[in-house]
Amino acid sequence: MTKYITFLLVVFAFFSCEKNISLVPESQEPKLVVDAQIETGQSPVVVLTNSINYFSEINSSLLMGSFVRNAKVTISDGIKTHQLKEYNIPVGGANYFFYANDFMNPSTAITGENGKQYTLTIEANGKIYNSITNIPLPIKKIDSIWWKKPPIDVDTTFAIVMAKITDPRGLGNYIRYFTRNKNNNMFLPGENSVFDDQVIDGKTYDIPISAGIDRNRPRISFDSSGYFYRGDTVTVKLCNIDKASYNFWNTWEFAFQSIGNPFSSPVKVIGNISNDALGAFCGYSVQLKTVIIPK
Repeated sequence: MTKYITFLLVVFAFFSCEKNISLVPESQEPKLVVDAQIETGQSPVVVLTNSINYFSEINSSLLMGSFVRNAKVTISDGIKTHQLKEYNIPVGGANYFFYANDFMNPSTAITGENGKQYTLTIEANGKIYNSITNIPLPIKKIDSIWWKKPPIDVDTTFAIVMAKITDPRGLGNYIRYFTRNKNNNMFLPGENSVFDDQVIDGKTYDIPISAGIDRNRPRISFDSSGYFYRGDTVTVKLCNIDKASYNFWNTWEFAFQSIGNPFSSPVKVIGNISNDALGAFCGYSVQLKTVIIPK
């Protein structure tokens, strides 16, 4: 009986110590988000937005209002400095804003070249942001590309694209890849699109190329993930990138794949923009290879 009374006293004491706690999410000041790139033979492209609070209710109006307008964006290759111009493209009844070469000033317009370094400067939201990227020399290349049938337990309308790649001797070669087929003019990155050469340094190897994915759309089926279809004309875009670009996309993709997974480790996305901005400025040395998959 004494033990029972003692137990009740402990229970009552426990409940008497309860306290209602009201959590109020902290509202953070928006940060500049930079999505900037320059690739071989192309104009630089810079998209600027403001970050959105984690607990915000996402809608099209909020997303369209996040674009940073009227910023001063300049890019230099060490010889020429060019101020980019703001453009917009209508997308689904809204406008998509970005900065690219001002073709009214062609004498200073900059086009990506292999082996060059580029400096990006952004004046926006009353602050100045800087970043540097490189377009490496295209030393890691696809030697050949072909297709093959999938395993016998997989739908025969699918196909696997293979590539033979040679990694030059010496650590420090980083790549990112994209794919495109004849039904989609957009190059899409693979689910895991960046690789280093820690394991395959100095080796020639065969590797399957998984189809790129559109992360803005829900995945239709995991059964078809990574496969192409019979009848596709597939172009693989292999890009040599620098270490900062690799670090950004490697950590970004890990964080993206961890969303909703309670067992994943937390990760910080490593950008290369100064002044506490988010995002990255990336340079791409581009090689294209195409394979036709018969029906």
